[in-house]
Amino acid sequence: MKVRDKRWGWLSATLLIITIGIVAAACGGSDAETTAAETAAAETAAAETVAAETAAAVGEKKIVMGFLSNCEGPFGPFWDATLAGYYTALVQFAGATPVDPADPKAGVTGAMVPGTEIPIELNTNYCCSDDKADKALSEAKRLVEQEGVNILIGPLSGDEGIAVANYAKTQPDVTFLNGISGAQDTTLKVQAPNFFRFFTDGAQWTAGLGAYAYNVLGWRTAVTIGDDYSFPYTQTAGFVSEFCSLGGKIDERIWPALGETDYSSYIAKLPDNVDGFFLDVGGTGTVQFVNQYTEVNGDDSLQGKVMGGAFISNPAIIKELGSKVEGVVAGSALPSDATDANWTAYVDAITAAFPDQAGNAANIFLAGYYNNTEAAILGLEAVAGNIDDAAAYQTALAGVEISTGVGPVTVDGNRNAVGPNYVVQVSDTGTTTLFTVADVDQSFGGAFSTDTPNPDRDNPECVAGNPPPWAASIKK
Repeated sequence: MKVRDKRWGWLSATLLIITIGIVAAACGGSDAETTAAETAAAETAAAETVAAETAAAVGEKKIVMGFLSNCEGPFGPFWDATLAGYYTALVQFAGATPVDPADPKAGVTGAMVPGTEIPIELNTNYCCSDDKADKALSEAKRLVEQEGVNILIGPLSGDEGIAVANYAKTQPDVTFLNGISGAQDTTLKVQAPNFFRFFTDGAQWTAGLGAYAYNVLGWRTAVTIGDDYSFPYTQTAGFVSEFCSLGGKIDERIWPALGETDYSSYIAKLPDNVDGFFLDVGGTGTVQFVNQYTEVNGDDSLQGKVMGGAFISNPAIIKELGSKVEGVVAGSALPSDATDANWTAYVDAITAAFPDQAGNAANIFLAGYYNNTEAAILGLEAVAGNIDDAAAYQTALAGVEISTGVGPVTVDGNRNAVGPNYVVQVSDTGTTTLFTVADVDQSFGGAFSTDTPNPDRDNPECVAGNPPPWAASIKK
């Protein structure tokens, strides 16, 4: 109910009293007692009307949480994983109950703000995007402007995140928490004060890889190949910046279109006279690229020749490719072989909520949505469910620390995650952590700032000097 409606409620009550008085005077009551009784009754009715309308106005702004992910396009196969991450956090931290533990799409019921009796209403009119910025933007607008969502979890892909973060600036009373969109610009350049990312970005996911290639594998020259849009630009930027800072050279950067299915012409462009290449073809393209590459070069051709980004260490992709990715070294935001209490609690929560998704604990699509939903709930707990004051809620969010799963994770002044990264080696059954780089911030040790060029096909430039602080400790 709007304030204008509330004023009309008061006016209606006043008019009711006046009207009854006029009618009583005109018709002439049978006696003074009857007139007094009618007046008292009218006043009581008016007071009750005003009280009811005031109570409705106070309780009008509900907590409505919405979800935005990809159910179509190259990342469509990860729809269930993103739902599982979102709902697992609601089960673990908001006391929700899965409708069907075998199917995340069935949703959950009974989510409440921790420590209160305030329900979290979950908008089940899901927003389904397809990795395109305009589709994600239109879906976000529908959730906010038509469905009344005041907390939105999502989106998934890089260009989508930039578009939604820019839209967030027009909706200050709505709080946006990223899904797993990993483009650097989303937070470093857009800087929407109500857009938060409690999972590190694509460049942060490569921390340690450039130094491992240069110091351990002895690479001096490399080629990069990745999808032609903002997220692979970001992830490639992390590798290029670190590798080149130590003296490495990038001979070529190759950019097939996102959603490409025939990589033969791009594979043919990969030169033989370099030490290796950084692979950042993602989604369904990872499987297609590796299968086509190994058809030409042999099943063991990636070993020692390829370093990968987040996709090649994804458990769903490893399961699909098996021994073809054996020995590949990759950057990962998740330590699938961890045994500490935080990781165990996270895996146990997934297993309890959605047993079929337990093998996806190290899947960034699940983990990203889980982290950001966890943060949303912890922020609500900090303000005792008072979503009316959006600024206070957003201030509380900025102070949240994630400890379950990968932790600790906090956010910086641009509301972007600061957290650990893991350099892992892939086998046909999973990954083994080689080492951890702690507390990787979005500046990547000072390489990136609001003044540096946006990551793109040509940036950052390959420049020697000023390696990140962790590089010196990565050696044979």
